[in-house]
Amino acid sequence: MQRIAVVPGSFDPVTLGHLDVIERAAGLFDQLHVLVVHNPDKAALLPIAQRVALLEKSIAALGITNVVVASWSVGLLVDYATDVGATVLVKGIRSQVDVAYETPMAIVNRNLAGVETIFLLPDPAHAHVSSSLVRQVASLGGDIRPYVPAPVADFLQES
Repeated sequence: MQRIAVVPGSFDPVTLGHLDVIERAAGLFDQLHVLVVHNPDKAALLPIAQRVALLEKSIAALGITNVVVASWSVGLLVDYATDVGATVLVKGIRSQVDVAYETPMAIVNRNLAGVETIFLLPDPAHAHVSSSLVRQVASLGGDIRPYVPAPVADFLQES
């Protein structure tokens, strides 16, 4: 039986912290779906198709081959998970705030569909980085290269 997991997120834009979690999760599962989801509570910088493309380039640069990048905007996250045969969601947790936010969702996802959630702590070098911080630094003309993979930095500098 294949072990399949989903790493969901808005990835707007993908950061080195996201890639750290994706790379480690890919080592734990036979197949990993990195799922770009629409978050109606956030004003997006990049369209979903662009986020998918940047994730694909960034993951390919790491040489990871057991990852599928997709997007999802209709229905529950656990619907996608069960559709692809995933029994686990993987979430990166940077702080107690993330734990408090993610725990109720993890419980509901388990109750709705039997899908478990695993929390991975980030590499300490990336624990302070968030997509919103990267968006703010980029919008003010700051150097985002220490926080994002090269394909993202190149794309944002060109646009």
